[in-house]
Amino acid sequence: MALPFPDPVPDPLANPVLSALTGRHRGFADLRGRAARYQPDVTPFAGLPLDPAARDWADLAALSGPGGSAVLAGPRRTAPAGWETGLDLPGVQMTGDALDVAPDPEAVRLGVGDVPEMLDLVARTKPGPFLPRTIHLGTYLGIRRDGALVAMAGERMRVPGATEISAVCTDPAARGQGLAARLVRAVGAVIRERGERPFLHAAATNTTAIGLYERLGFTVSRELEFVGYRAPAVSPAG
Repeated sequence: MALPFPDPVPDPLANPVLSALTGRHRGFADLRGRAARYQPDVTPFAGLPLDPAARDWADLAALSGPGGSAVLAGPRRTAPAGWETGLDLPGVQMTGDALDVAPDPEAVRLGVGDVPEMLDLVARTKPGPFLPRTIHLGTYLGIRRDGALVAMAGERMRVPGATEISAVCTDPAARGQGLAARLVRAVGAVIRERGERPFLHAAATNTTAIGLYERLGFTVSRELEFVGYRAPAVSPAG
């Protein structure tokens, strides 16, 4: 018999993927027992309890499919035999309680029709996962120059009381103009207007980005790891 989802934790940011998928992003979730994952064309993140049991790993394997992949964010979980580890990236979570938010007159809201350009910008700048339906997770803003999209940022995981700023990227030819900082403040303004806290994630090794976010008013709230797992090649029974 499947275990119930855990009760909400006092701090949803301690397990942001599961908090999002069992709450505000349930419409984008595939769920089984206490395991959850975003639909494959939305984002590769998956969620498990912080202390997953063998049954939870089996449920995630069933959601992922034989040999399928899933990315967990948070404290490291030790997978059972048969799982393989790929991505293994130390990271930090930062909260923007002191972020000086401000709408930006040059920022435009991006929509479904802009996705091909957004995917191209992501491919060239590699800010992290952005897939064809990621745009549906929240508001994405961009800056264009001579009609071309040169910078963007938007909302990804949404948990009770907080929303993640993600996909912050700038075309190499347009860097050094403060566009990323402006868009972070502009997306932060959208989040604050709802009465929520902005937060974000960064690779622990990306000291340039972390320094920028600290100058904008973010502080490191916890260390965490992004770990990509590959499910066993043979689907578990049940």
